[in-house]
Amino acid sequence: MSTIRTRRAAVLAVATVTAALVLTACGGDDSGHEAGHGTSTSASASPSASASTAHNAQDVSFAQGMIPHHRQALEMAGLAADRASSADVKDLAARIEKAQDPEIATMSGWLKAWGEDVPAATGSAKSMPGMDHGADSGMSGMPGMMGDADMAKLEKASGKAFDTMFLTMMVEHHEGAVAMAKTEKAKGAYEPATAMADDIVTGQTAEIEEMNKLLGKN
Repeated sequence: MSTIRTRRAAVLAVATVTAALVLTACGGDDSGHEAGHGTSTSASASPSASASTAHNAQDVSFAQGMIPHHRQALEMAGLAADRASSADVKDLAARIEKAQDPEIATMSGWLKAWGEDVPAATGSAKSMPGMDHGADSGMSGMPGMMGDADMAKLEKASGKAFDTMFLTMMVEHHEGAVAMAKTEKAKGAYEPATAMADDIVTGQTAEIEEMNKLLGKN
């Protein structure tokens, strides 16, 4: 009897230990999964969150400068609908409007989120405070911007004269935007802004080539 009791006790002990090990393993898996998932989510979310919100003075300057720059491009493109004679020019103008109007809204949203001033939407970018306008050289510090005299000439033109003037001015305007975007790519910290800058460089460089072909320069 003593031997039988001893064996039974040993079996019970083994069973108890085994059950405990199984329960521990299950509990460990669940808690480990939850902890791991939580840690993974936190680890992945925190860097992306900080990366998406981190910006510097260059990002602010880029948005505050590119918004009026885009607005003037839209103003120029808007004139093409009833003044241009070339279907290619009208198509290009429509594409410029389609690309740049949403970018203005996006950049305005960034500035609001950062607590920075959004340039006032009052017609042409010529209304921006602190900007010095030259008769034909555009706004000081804003590469590619058209001056008051340039815009007045474009508004009065029509037909083939408009097409040539529009393309010539828009090439210069795009070149200015590309220069601004390259500065943002090099010095900006806010990833969505540098990504937009990259899109601007790619898209507007292609349009410059297209416009030069329409002007017979390529």
